[in-house]
Amino acid sequence: MGEPEEAAGRSEQPAVPRPLCDVRALAVPGAAPGVTWKLAESGRQLDANVVHLPPGERVDTHVEPDLDVLLLVVAGDGTVTSAGTDEPVAEGTLVWLPRGSSRSLAAGSSGLHYLTVHRRRPGMQIGRRAPGAP
Repeated sequence: MGEPEEAAGRSEQPAVPRPLCDVRALAVPGAAPGVTWKLAESGRQLDANVVHLPPGERVDTHVEPDLDVLLLVVAGDGTVTSAGTDEPVAEGTLVWLPRGSSRSLAAGSSGLHYLTVHRRRPGMQIGRRAPGAP
């Protein structure tokens, strides 16, 4: 016998494809900086966010050690910098940010609205350490 669906973390209803939002409608001038939408459906395997950077703002240089990220520019323009190379981006540009790469992102004069998509990070788990684990 298999485990009950609820115990396995699955809902009783099968997942159904459906529209989630119109990302263009989120890209309004003067929007508050930060995340304007996020994928929050239970049972998902992906994380996705729409982010707004006002004109001249930036995401400082950082490294994502574990996850590849896709970044799609929804509106505006800016620059992705990696390994000392500046790549201009504008509406419709799709950028692959491979795991382990160093990158920063700067909004241009019209600001930058972008969608990021990556594999979902596993949640934290609380438990005992295995014998001999640091």
